[in-house]
Amino acid sequence: MSRRHTFRLASGAALGALALALAACGEPAPEKAKGAEAATADYERGPHNGRLLRDGDFSLEITIYEEGPEPLFRLYPYLKDRPLDPRQVQASIALTRLGPAVDRFAFTPEADYLASPGIVTEPHSFDVAVTATRSGQRSNWTYQSYEGRTIITAEAARAGGVTVQRAGPAVLGESLPLTGRVEIKPEGQAEVHARYPGRVVSMTVELGTRVRRGQVVARVESSESLQTYAVTAPISGVITAKNVNPGQITGNGEPMLEIGDPTQLHAEFFLYPRDAERVRVGQRVEVRSLTGESRVNATVEAILPSADVLSQTLVAHVHLPAGSGNWRPGLGVEGSVQVGSGEVPLAVQTKALQPFRDFTVVYARVGNTYEVRMLDLGRRTDEWTEVLGGLEPGTEYVVDGAFLIRADIDKSGASHDH
Repeated sequence: MSRRHTFRLASGAALGALALALAACGEPAPEKAKGAEAATADYERGPHNGRLLRDGDFSLEITIYEEGPEPLFRLYPYLKDRPLDPRQVQASIALTRLGPAVDRFAFTPEADYLASPGIVTEPHSFDVAVTATRSGQRSNWTYQSYEGRTIITAEAARAGGVTVQRAGPAVLGESLPLTGRVEIKPEGQAEVHARYPGRVVSMTVELGTRVRRGQVVARVESSESLQTYAVTAPISGVITAKNVNPGQITGNGEPMLEIGDPTQLHAEFFLYPRDAERVRVGQRVEVRSLTGESRVNATVEAILPSADVLSQTLVAHVHLPAGSGNWRPGLGVEGSVQVGSGEVPLAVQTKALQPFRDFTVVYARVGNTYEVRMLDLGRRTDEWTEVLGGLEPGTEYVVDGAFLIRADIDKSGASHDH
C-alpha cells in the first residue's frame, strides 16, 4: 500500500502557549487563514487520508506521495463526494515558506489524480494557497501547515541564552587525536659530575631544591691531591635525582646529581604507523591536560626519526611555553593535530546541530520565528560542519540555546504525518 504524506494544521494557540511557558510572554496566536478549519480541530480527511478541501459540491483532496525517491503532490478531485475525472480540473498550489520564499506547483492529469513534477522539499512547513478551476468555476483555499516551527519573543530568547549566527564559508581543519606525556626538554636537563674522583665532603642541596647556574651544590676531596674543590650546577633548575651523600666516594662515572628545568617542557606524543605519515613539523596542535584545566595551542617542533621497537611508534615533540598551564613532567596529556584544512563555501557550527525526526537540523531564525532546516552534511570537525544542502547562505541559525528551541517545538505538536 502506498505511503502518503498528509498535513496537520499547527495550533496557533499552542504556539502562543509555548512562548508564554518559556518566558512568561509571547506573541499573539496567528490569525486563522481564510478557508482553513478551526485551529483546535483536525481537518477533514479524504479517501486517501489527505486533507479534503470543499467548495459546494466540488472538493479536492491533497496528499503527498512518498513511495518514490522524493515527495510529490497528488490531488484527487471529487464532485458530490464521487471521484471526478482529473482532466476536467486545472489546479495549482503556492507554498509560502518562512523567509519568505514561494514554491509554485502546476498540475496535469494522471490516472485518477492530478500530479506535479515539483518536489515538496523539507521542511514541510508553509502557508498553502490552492486554486482549482472546473467548468469555469474557480475555487480558492488557504490554510497553514507548519512543522518544526515556533515563535519566541526576543526577550525570551535572550533570557534563554539563545544566540544566532549567519551561515557562510568556514575553514575546516581535519584533526588527528594524540596521546602522550609531559617531559623536560633535553636542553633543560643536566647531570652533575665530580671533576676528579674523591670523597664527598658536603652537599648543600636535597631532592627538589631549586638551584641557579653556577651555584655550589657540593664539595669533594680529591683522592689524588687531597685538595677539596667545589662542584657547581651547570644549569638552573630543580634537583631531580641525588645519587650520593656526604662521605661517599664519587667520580666513578655515575652523576652525583641530576637537574631539571621545569620551565623547559615539551609534550611527547606517540605516533602510530597509520598516522605518522600525516604528521609534519610545523603543524598546529592543541595540547590538553587530562583534567582539561590546562590547554595550549602550539606546533610540532620535531619528530624523532626512529621508532620504538616494541610499540612501533614514533615520537613527536611539541613545545609547551612557560606559564601556559600547570604542566608537570611525567603527567599524561591529550592533543589534536591539524593534518589538513580547507575552506568550504557553507558551514555551521557543529554544536548547533540538533536531531529532528530522522534528520539532522539547525533552527533558522526569521524575526521572532524559529524553524527547522533539514541539512545535507559533509565534512565535520569539533567546531564546524560543512553544509551541502538544506540551508541558504546568509541564513541566521541558532548556535547556543538550540535545545530550548527544540523543546519548545517538541511540545507544540506542530508536525505533519507520514
